Amino acid sequence: MAPNVLLSCESISKSYGVRALFTDLSLALSDGDHVGLIGPNGSGKSTLLKILMGLEPPDEGTRTLRRHTRIGYVPQEPVFPPHHSIEQVLQDTLAEDGLDPHEQGGRIARAVSIGAFPDPEHAVSTLSGGWRKRLAITQALLLEPDVLLMDEPTNHLDLDGIIWLEQLLKNRAKAFLVISHDRRFLESVTSRMVELNRCYPEGRFEARGCYSDFLEQRDAALQAQADYQASLANRVRREVEWLRRGPKARTTKAKGRIQSAGKLIDELSQAETRAAQSTIGIDFSASGRKSKQLVVAEQVTKSFNVTPVVTNLDLLLGPGQRLGLLGPNGSGKTTLLRLLAGTLEPDSGTITRAEALRVVSFEQHRESLDQSISLRRALAPSGDAVVYQDRSIHLASWAKRFLFRPEQLDLPVSKLSGGEQARLLIARLMLEPADLLILDEPTNDLDIPTLEVLEDSLLEFPGALVLVTHDRWLLDRVSTILLALDGTGRVDWFADYAQWENAQVRAGGSDAESNGDERASANQENNSSANPARRGKKLSYREQKEWSTIEESILKAEEQVTACQAAMNDPAVMSDAAGLQARSHALVAAQAEVERLYGRWAELDEKRAQTVQSS
Repeated sequence: MAPNVLLSCESISKSYGVRALFTDLSLALSDGDHVGLIGPNGSGKSTLLKILMGLEPPDEGTRTLRRHTRIGYVPQEPVFPPHHSIEQVLQDTLAEDGLDPHEQGGRIARAVSIGAFPDPEHAVSTLSGGWRKRLAITQALLLEPDVLLMDEPTNHLDLDGIIWLEQLLKNRAKAFLVISHDRRFLESVTSRMVELNRCYPEGRFEARGCYSDFLEQRDAALQAQADYQASLANRVRREVEWLRRGPKARTTKAKGRIQSAGKLIDELSQAETRAAQSTIGIDFSASGRKSKQLVVAEQVTKSFNVTPVVTNLDLLLGPGQRLGLLGPNGSGKTTLLRLLAGTLEPDSGTITRAEALRVVSFEQHRESLDQSISLRRALAPSGDAVVYQDRSIHLASWAKRFLFRPEQLDLPVSKLSGGEQARLLIARLMLEPADLLILDEPTNDLDIPTLEVLEDSLLEFPGALVLVTHDRWLLDRVSTILLALDGTGRVDWFADYAQWENAQVRAGGSDAESNGDERASANQENNSSANPARRGKKLSYREQKEWSTIEESILKAEEQVTACQAAMNDPAVMSDAAGLQARSHALVAAQAEVERLYGRWAELDEKRAQTVQSS
């Protein structure tokens, strides 16, 4: 082991039954390493973390830990004694450290401050998922580890919590390895990326730099891999033609060529198998409604348990509008979704929906899934086929589209992973034509390849969309306008996430003075590099597709602005204050979308020019 290596695994393999997660895998963590670990669901990320932690042995290979190295671990779903308080959990964590009471008390006090817990006597059993995750992270850091291992630490955290974690890792963590599907988070905290994926010859790909650097290097590696496969296919074709001519293996040279041809054919077969990676197929069905106004809210006020959620909200949703909701946990985002869907009535004001409006909702906690029935019946309640966009599709083909294996069809829904249950819910929603899609945290448990497909599908959906997500990357790319709730009934409109984030920094007051420079610097980095498209580098394959359609999107967006301006000048609404305000919001949203598209066009054009120069 190299002197600065803290923790490593060498040539490890792990299988469950006949299914191999990874084979001959090596990974080392050194002083100062900030590593992000990604990969499709089922690639073995959590298992690798448990092996590194020493909680699970590998089938083959070795794990090595440098002497006197302390490891902290944050599991995906932390478990605490149910009747303990926050302070008791922290005390138990330090129980075996042999600290004197004064030092122990000081360290616990610092931990409570770092975690920003309002009341350390609060019972753990009453904490929300976000605060439980904060406690798990604080607990791991309490032992001052040399290396920190974290499995999906941003799950359940709201945006403030994710920003808190980013600053914590930058300021306090010595070395860490983090599994995450939050691309903006990975962009902010990592200096090295590792992907586990069977599409690579060695089962993994590693890149120095943040997430956008990784994307650029991965695109280049996959292109080189594709070029090599094409070259290999040509060589195999020539050898197969030679073999068909019936060479007589009488000479040593002929025998050697026949053996070499066999090896080439095997190598090509393996390369083609790796390249044939399945991806989920998401395409939400639209009803085709042409109505310009789907949902109109006027002076809507709603309180929940006496706490105001929204006050005097005016809102207009029409086809092509994609509204993102922001706000801390408990601010009422789900309540607003229910108001818009019509499952909850406002305390005052009116919400008018288009006649026979078709609303399709993705629930955060997946209440509509019957955990006791089989996957087969959950996908197709009656028979062995589903009807999708007026076509009958066999159950096996429909299941394959969402990456379910045939042997899973008879499993109960309760046995599916979180990501699999999310894919199941998406499969069910796709069967329902919609005018309005309402998605409450659809990204939970989804891997990055699925998130990318989901983004593309939402961008192509012609109806209206209301989206709640803590995935800032998806929120920024999909939303045409943002509505922020603060938990006191106040609502604010923003053109994009960067504008909201800057407003948060400005509103920080004295807190911003203490850490504002650091946050502002981080914001500048995020604004310039949180998306690979903003770094002025070469066009990826996905961006090439986006470039080919962006001018058409700009024309449509400008037509929408013209339509909104005409609606503003309609004499019929000049004396209707509420109607005029709703149309004003629609015009602002349309103009913001045009500005966003022109900005995106400029980014892609710059990258396209660099691509041309380098080719």
